[in-house]
Amino acid sequence: MPQIFRPGANGVARFVLWGGLAGLVALVGLVSVAPRVNWSTFVARADAQPVPFSHKHHVGQLGIDCRYCHNSVEVSSSAGLPATEVCMTCHSQLWTNADMLAPVRQSLATGNPLRWHRVNRVADFVFFNHSIHVNKGVACVTCHGHVEEMPLMRKSEPLDMEWCLGCHRDPKDNLRPPNAVFSTDWTPPPNVEEMRAKLIKLLNIEPHTMTDCYVCHR
Repeated sequence: MPQIFRPGANGVARFVLWGGLAGLVALVGLVSVAPRVNWSTFVARADAQPVPFSHKHHVGQLGIDCRYCHNSVEVSSSAGLPATEVCMTCHSQLWTNADMLAPVRQSLATGNPLRWHRVNRVADFVFFNHSIHVNKGVACVTCHGHVEEMPLMRKSEPLDMEWCLGCHRDPKDNLRPPNAVFSTDWTPPPNVEEMRAKLIKLLNIEPHTMTDCYVCHR
């Protein structure tokens, strides 16, 4: 009976099998890693805005409090974006003819609000409440990073389910006194562990309920 396969067929078969297995392993690795890398989560990327607003200048250099622009952060699920009139509180007197502020002046003249591009976003099926976090001692810097060092606002954390659950399961490392929530240079005291343990009780933080589905999905 004549030989159907050439002598090298075994080698080809092994190459195909091992190559397919290696490709499958690489694919599984890619699928598991891709959602966690910066290019996928958009961490550290600064989006273009209608006005190149610098948190580094306004917060870091001028010391403007977060609540001056985000004035609903303590009482609402949304931190809020400043109305054009808030910007013009200062810029009707300062940098009045600066080219970069032309969109602000146009917004005031036409009554059309500036269309800021959202940098920090959670999925549409996630309910996030700013007020409950800041009132429970979670600082702005925990989620938004050190904005006082950002010439242009960029995403600091992935804000995905895995990241959020890490804090919900064990929040104590992210807690500080509520009066320090908006501070960008807060230094933990020597007794920080004791202080955080007290805050959990004082602020009625209950980690055993904070991973229930309804907390974030309503």
